[in-house]
Amino acid sequence: MLRVTDIRLPIDHAPNALHTAIAAKLKIAPSALESFTVVKRGHDARKKAKIFYVYTVDAAVTGEAAILAKLKDPHIRLAPDTEYKYVACAPQNFVRPLVIGAGPCGLFAALVLAQMGFRPIILERGKVVRERTKDTWALWRKNILTPESNVQFGEGGAGTFSDGKLYSQIKDPRHLGRKVLTEFVKAGAPEEILTEAHPHIGTFRLVTMVEALRKTIEKLGGEYRFKSKVVDLLLDNRRIIGVRLESGEEIASDHVVLAVGHSARDMFQILLDRGVAIEAKPFSIGFRIEHPQSLIDKAKFGASNKSLGAAEYRLVHHAANGRSVYSFCMCPGGTVVAAASEEGRVVTNGMSQYSRNARNANAGIVVGVTPEDYAAHGEGPLAGIALQRHWESQAFVAGGETYAAPAQRVGDFLAGRASTELGAVVPSYRPGVTPTNLSTCLPDYAIAAIREALTAFGRQIKGFDMDDAVLTGVETRTSSPVRVPRGADYQSINTPGLFPGGEGAGYAGGILSAAVDGIKLAEAVANSISAPTASG
Repeated sequence: MLRVTDIRLPIDHAPNALHTAIAAKLKIAPSALESFTVVKRGHDARKKAKIFYVYTVDAAVTGEAAILAKLKDPHIRLAPDTEYKYVACAPQNFVRPLVIGAGPCGLFAALVLAQMGFRPIILERGKVVRERTKDTWALWRKNILTPESNVQFGEGGAGTFSDGKLYSQIKDPRHLGRKVLTEFVKAGAPEEILTEAHPHIGTFRLVTMVEALRKTIEKLGGEYRFKSKVVDLLLDNRRIIGVRLESGEEIASDHVVLAVGHSARDMFQILLDRGVAIEAKPFSIGFRIEHPQSLIDKAKFGASNKSLGAAEYRLVHHAANGRSVYSFCMCPGGTVVAAASEEGRVVTNGMSQYSRNARNANAGIVVGVTPEDYAAHGEGPLAGIALQRHWESQAFVAGGETYAAPAQRVGDFLAGRASTELGAVVPSYRPGVTPTNLSTCLPDYAIAAIREALTAFGRQIKGFDMDDAVLTGVETRTSSPVRVPRGADYQSINTPGLFPGGEGAGYAGGILSAAVDGIKLAEAVANSISAPTASG
């Protein structure tokens, strides 16, 4: 089998055109191409008048070695083996591992452990995904926040209420991302996620998939415990021996996966109190911006294009004050959602359904912050959390202290004046927005950098800095403000038996990368429990 990349065809190409193009690339007769499988399909829209699909395929032909020797083309090579290989089978009389958190990282750690026979116990502080959805909608529709059941906490993690992006820029030489996508398809995701360059699922499909994955884990011997908040780690001579729940119950285990997500602030405090190594790390803060999706489509494709769907963008600007500003978690045809998890604070995020057919496009426009910036809000590893809380509280006040979010027209923001009303772009955030001056909702250096960046982005995407585009605040949960250092064995550097991972521990940034990290944690746990050479 040969892997052939960079095959370009017009987006309206005939069904048999790909077969012909592969044969031409390999310099063989079309009849000599036995079969092929599309591995990836993206698009090149740099020239709007002529947009191409760009294919990667695996082609079955005879005489592979001769073709490779003859062509010496960097776009043609032997196809890699992408089938996942389990590292171990559960031995007799092992203590069941614990997985704290049922987001993408914890979910895949539990799934792979269950597939290897280790029967993990999953401890999730929130509720099952259907109940969690009701609580989340209560905030969006009725201004009622449930601190343990919301966009951040509950089955499926923060990624459940998002665009459902399933792509990442992580290095993946073992093709673990393929394992993740394959399991998602088994759980009900559309098969196209296996081939699209930028696959996404959307919130509604994620909900049913999370339920299906739970059922798979339970059939394999895994056990879920919802509304089971971990309030302490049990240690013996620095090694973990179990956890204590809020109910007072203690569960013994010498292998604990910590996959709590980037908003588990109380767990970060527990780690600090118990002497687990933890450190502050950079993250980003900013606002959500909304435009008509048609504006983005026109800028990227020349016009709306049903074949390509809603257009996306990715923008970066290095401001004069030394700050980097970039677009984050862009949601084509999506909505801005309330993502608070603590009372008296406002947090925004972006979400899309699979169809991506809502009127507006939205994205975070965020500025990098570093531990040096946290000094005004506290000291030590958790100072970044104090910074987040400060600006989330400011946003709550600016929004009217009802969980409405502060918002501002881009024209007013650039002019440095408060908005008293909004224009043609109707903000999608619920439970609603309050027109105001967003300069009170982020530090001065961030406001200055974003103002400069919006003008620069307007030169890259015509209309990006249009007066009626809407900024909504604040976006503070871009990534974890802490990292839990771990060694090559994926265990905490000073607390053996604790396996930190995913977004919360500072090792992932999105659904796919978190799930991949969960697989690595499962393998590390399995190798620690059983002999490294075990197979199954």
